[in-house]
Amino acid sequence: MMRGSQTMAVALRRPEGDIVVQTEPLNEMLYRGPISRIPFLRGLVMLWDALGLGMRALMTSADVAVGEEASLSGPASWGTALLGIGLGVGLFMLLPSFVAGLLAPFLPSEWLTSLVEGVFRLILVVGYIWAIGHMPDIARVFAYHGAEHKTINAYEAGTDLTVDVVRGFPKAHTRCGTSFLLTLVFLSVLLFAPLDPPTLLWRLVSRLALLPVLTGISYEILRLTSRFADRAWMQWLVRPNLALQRLTTREPDDGMIEVAISALEAVLADEEQPAQVPA
Repeated sequence: MMRGSQTMAVALRRPEGDIVVQTEPLNEMLYRGPISRIPFLRGLVMLWDALGLGMRALMTSADVAVGEEASLSGPASWGTALLGIGLGVGLFMLLPSFVAGLLAPFLPSEWLTSLVEGVFRLILVVGYIWAIGHMPDIARVFAYHGAEHKTINAYEAGTDLTVDVVRGFPKAHTRCGTSFLLTLVFLSVLLFAPLDPPTLLWRLVSRLALLPVLTGISYEILRLTSRFADRAWMQWLVRPNLALQRLTTREPDDGMIEVAISALEAVLADEEQPAQVPA
């Protein structure tokens, strides 16, 4: 899946071997309207829309795999995205906060409690990604993820979009949802540390209330790292983000790269502005 400023495209390979490409216009109000120019708020709405686009792309892939008519729309995609968000918030935000709250009476400061919470959250995120990466279907999705990154890296370098050329580019990219996750986990330590909730319940409520703030800040940092990606100091700062992408990307085969190129070319055919890796 590739997303530009006006269009998103999903390229799929049928069981028969041919590639099917579907395009869909992006919500103009979100991507080119006033919301897209409001810092912090734009991160929330664009992340939600990206989740919906991703879920629809996955379900379209499943439809093509069983030979059904592909469709990029349907309320099931939003329901699945909402369920996924709920499970993610519970597992990666509330569970670490709950454990840290139980340990808080035995720790000397809220800063240390927040650090314990953040480390536990990071262990959960990394452990979860590592574990699902061993599932054959998810490993294949991660390989397509690597193909997306290689293709967009080749495009941004101004090279020809051929399989042989794209294959030589790295499978890490600064504009990636994996980088967003790690940034969010790191910021959670800094944002939560000054707080000193009186009860465990207030600790959990404060985490939920500040989650939109964390999301908005993390999105803006991701945009900043992308803007200055060519600077030496920024390349040093984003090393942990790129390292974590080793878990969410695999080396793709030539067929996967061909599919990624087809998706990017479909986006470029509809617009002149640079395309983006989906976050």
